[in-house]
Amino acid sequence: MIPIRDRNPSGTFPLVTVTIIAINVLVFLLEVSLGRKLDSFLFQFGVVPIKVFYSSDIPDSTIVNTYFPFLSFMFLHGGFIHLIGNMWYLWIFGDNIEDRLGRFKFIMFYLICGIGSAVVHVYLNSQSGVPCVGASGAIAGVLGAYMVTFPRARVLVLVPLFIVWQFLELPALIVLGFWFLIQFFSGTASISSAHGGGVAWWAHIGGFVLGIILIKIFPKSRHKYS
Repeated sequence: MIPIRDRNPSGTFPLVTVTIIAINVLVFLLEVSLGRKLDSFLFQFGVVPIKVFYSSDIPDSTIVNTYFPFLSFMFLHGGFIHLIGNMWYLWIFGDNIEDRLGRFKFIMFYLICGIGSAVVHVYLNSQSGVPCVGASGAIAGVLGAYMVTFPRARVLVLVPLFIVWQFLELPALIVLGFWFLIQFFSGTASISSAHGGGVAWWAHIGGFVLGIILIKIFPKSRHKYS
């Protein structure tokens, strides 16, 4: 089920959403330019669980290079498809949450969801030495907030029906609820398997749940922007 667009226009220009997308694209272009240095770059700025749990055993480990990745990881991506998929979801659903919260609170909301998703991932993968990168956890928070704030908003999706792909309009509750179920069952399966398949499922789950909680706590925006 691939979302194409929603029918829920926002009342303001999504400046923060557009800026986040632009930053992610620029950082990805930097990654592409690194060539053979990319792996060490991702290890340095991605969230590596084993670096957090065993930082005292790692040479040159500091508070900064251990915990700054909880912020930087959400602006890195493992490939072009990874980047496009994340930015597409943010573009479709981010503007309405930014409109509801206001620009400053949306920045705080986005970053907290991203950091929280990394905490969940690290906690459940303490022995992993693989860098976790991507905006998925933060964007999952946006999806969770959208689902509970605009459950009846219509979302145009492309759905595979046997060998035919069909366009359908479905409520956001169904589209995003289905997305969450996929993450949950995949995350549950990854716990019992030898490895998680390279996808930080529980970061997605943690971000989604945190987004639902935070949207209930954060006050609505009282200001409108042109």
